[in-house]
Amino acid sequence: MTIKFEKDNNGIARITLNRPEVHNAFNEHMISDLTAAFEDIDKSTEIRLVIISAEGKSFSAGADLDWMKRAATYSFEENQIDAQKLSYMLNALYSLKQLTIICAHGSIMGGGIGLLSCVDIVIADLNSKFALSEVKLGLIPATISPFVIEAIGPRQARRYFQTGELFNANRAKSIGLVHEIYDSEESKNNILAYILKNALANSPDAMKEAKLLVRDYAGRAIDFELRQNSAMRIAKTRSSEEATEGLNAFFEKRKAKWVKDV
Repeated sequence: MTIKFEKDNNGIARITLNRPEVHNAFNEHMISDLTAAFEDIDKSTEIRLVIISAEGKSFSAGADLDWMKRAATYSFEENQIDAQKLSYMLNALYSLKQLTIICAHGSIMGGGIGLLSCVDIVIADLNSKFALSEVKLGLIPATISPFVIEAIGPRQARRYFQTGELFNANRAKSIGLVHEIYDSEESKNNILAYILKNALANSPDAMKEAKLLVRDYAGRAIDFELRQNSAMRIAKTRSSEEATEGLNAFFEKRKAKWVKDV
């Protein structure tokens, strides 16, 4: 398998990219394996959050060279179908209801940046290197572009899509691609533990609904329809079983039933 996929009793799913010999570059098999894993997670009522990392020296160097060579011989229709599979995989990750986290290191190029752009939280090694270098090969980052543009904004995307330049973790953080930077295995584990401690203390359903708020409301005008919809959502949430449990736990000074210790 091109990935490792594990689930634990705390509701955490861990996906590890497992093609270290080619710096975890994408090919059709990895795309298929990732898609299957994301579809499995999406159907689960037990998984609360997802952590994606990678074996070897790099998180992902983008597209596999052998795959690209084969794609160069495809017809237009075959290339379109191939690209649609990548787009479907990225959207499957982007659309997951659960909290999604990537721990990235080494080289993160092209499609690797696409993965980062689809998740909720990115933690990156201080020594990581990033590039959207498709233009250097006469290509464009078309399939990943909707997700990357949402993550870093159109102004930054215009620069990095066209220059193909290499940038570091601090720059990646400054443009919104990365949330946290670590400089040692200990600091990575501390950052991750802090995030998990907070996330696993929260109502699973409320987290999913909160994530959906951002997806549904981002970029929309704050008009009457939006405000009515937001009132409807909080009214629905207030009457839920988890809200009842959460409020009861608060007033009774106890942990809610969903709280997990890690």
